[in-house]
Amino acid sequence: MLTFHHSQWLSGLQDNCDIPSQIFFLAVYFVHSRFVRCRSFTSYIGLSSAPLHIILLTVYLPELIQFLSPFLYYPLNMANPPHGGVLKDLLARDAPRHDELQKESETLPAINLNERQLCDLELILNGGFSPLEGFMNEGDYNGVVEDLRLKDGALFSMPICLDISQKQIQALGLKAGGRVTLRDFRDDSNLAILTIDDIYKPDKQKEAKEVFGGDPEHPAIKYLMKQTQEMYIGGKVEAVNKLNHYDYVALRYTPAELRIHFDKLGWTKVVAFQTRNPMHRAHRELTVRAARDRQANVLIHPVVGLTKPGDIDHFTRVRVYEALMPRYPNGMAVLGLLGLAMRMGGPREAIWHAIIRKNHGATHFIVGRDHAGPGKNSKGVDFYGPYDAQTAIEKYRKELGIEVVEFQQMTYLPDADEYQPKDEVAAGTKTLDISGTELRRRLKVGAPIPEWFSYPEVVKVLRESNPPRYSQGFTIFLTGLWNSGKDAIARALQVTLNQQGGRSVSLLLGETVRSELSAELGFTREDRDTNIARIAFVASELTKAGAAVIAAPIAPFDQARKDARHMVEQYGSFFLVHVATPIEFAEKTDKRGIYSRARDGKIKNFTGVDDSYEKPADAELTVDVEKQSVRSIVHQIVLMLEAGGYLEAAT
Repeated sequence: MLTFHHSQWLSGLQDNCDIPSQIFFLAVYFVHSRFVRCRSFTSYIGLSSAPLHIILLTVYLPELIQFLSPFLYYPLNMANPPHGGVLKDLLARDAPRHDELQKESETLPAINLNERQLCDLELILNGGFSPLEGFMNEGDYNGVVEDLRLKDGALFSMPICLDISQKQIQALGLKAGGRVTLRDFRDDSNLAILTIDDIYKPDKQKEAKEVFGGDPEHPAIKYLMKQTQEMYIGGKVEAVNKLNHYDYVALRYTPAELRIHFDKLGWTKVVAFQTRNPMHRAHRELTVRAARDRQANVLIHPVVGLTKPGDIDHFTRVRVYEALMPRYPNGMAVLGLLGLAMRMGGPREAIWHAIIRKNHGATHFIVGRDHAGPGKNSKGVDFYGPYDAQTAIEKYRKELGIEVVEFQQMTYLPDADEYQPKDEVAAGTKTLDISGTELRRRLKVGAPIPEWFSYPEVVKVLRESNPPRYSQGFTIFLTGLWNSGKDAIARALQVTLNQQGGRSVSLLLGETVRSELSAELGFTREDRDTNIARIAFVASELTKAGAAVIAAPIAPFDQARKDARHMVEQYGSFFLVHVATPIEFAEKTDKRGIYSRARDGKIKNFTGVDDSYEKPADAELTVDVEKQSVRSIVHQIVLMLEAGGYLEAAT
């Protein structure tokens, strides 16, 4: 008589049995789990139970095929097995226990995962991060940080950690050996149960240096130091539910689904192309050439999770990819989306990307110049060398088990009307190129983009998402003392822009916002900053929608103004106008007696009297109502907008 505990047995089965044995015993396990459902059971299989299992096998055959799909397909359809030899598809592994795990997850303390953690968990659950089966414990974390290796010696280049605050650990009563539910913050759905191996404090300085190179301006290091919590929790997870996606669902393949898809198409060699940017004709030529040279097919595998701040949104990019796909030879390419949270980690990230694509069934992977690098720091110095990523992958080529294809810089030859790799073009040959900076300029001003550079259907998508400046939203942010004239300027500017037409105009006066949005706030520094943050949020949303926003708070503190600028500039332009009217003039023309009441102590924390005003050093325009009329100031602002192309439609 055979006796085994199901969770330990499944894990050991993947590591210790050959493929036919895995499939046979998984089938037996699946059917038996349909017959016996309980929290922690011991399965006894004897001869007397065989007929029952055969009957159940017949009844549940369709569900069984789905359950076994990752085990059936990964060794058969591709020359390339997953990293570590086994696809750790936890969703398929734990599907027979769904009801049991769902019920338990409702009884456990829960952690709401943020966007990065959700991206990581999804790729843990579907096997994209194989051989990982959970978030790294301290042993695995230290091994990866120091030596790019898990505790068992397997190659893995990027720490995959679940960060949490000490306060939350105490509030939830978490400790080693305990179990905790991992929950989606978007809809409160239970996604997984983590069994805690350990709770540990990482050396963030060491992680920053070893993994990302140590430059404090690196976006991943900024995230690590400013947003990542102080403690990490490590442990394996059990899958409860898949993440819910509502965009491009048909294109979001799991590794097992992609492998099945490749097998259905009869593909045995697949070149994967990673991108976080729109694709143009040169990218199409590059990928087609790479596939033909290797008698392979192409997987366009763009990242749609978290990328570099400032990147084009993934909705626009996916529409571009969909527009481009018909330009490939029939049957050559497949588009699949990857919900990865990039770290922009250069050489380490390139190795990580290669592992992920191998898990998805690719046999070849294109690695470009400065692959997954964040570019330059504020001093103009590259975070990584141009070929560091390729060197790193070459070092671990045998262990990675995926062939690296060097990204070739393509250039257009107008006389031949074709693209060729730059290093193959004869000296003196006429070539044409458009840089990313030049492309963005053309999109902003509505300048033509030639068909030799990008296909018309791609340009159409980009223009819809990147309208010319005269169709874009913007914010005029007026700051100055009370009665400095900023409200009068704001009202006059609103009338002028409404006369101009072409876009809606929204006015956010300080007193209006105070009464409608911030009535409960006082005038402490904290409350003032909160008020400005609310104004910035509203302005950013209106700017994103294409409106002209005129905001006119006092906004006395420099950091609050900078934060407002940062928030708005994610969606459009921000113009800071300092209304630098002297306090003497503002007080002399105060017909409501506000300054007098403040000086008598009847109004506390009044800017300019008993509270400070920090003059901006970064204003686009400085004006003074004592020396200029409101009409002339409005004209200056309009000229500034016209010079930037924001009012071009009126000409």
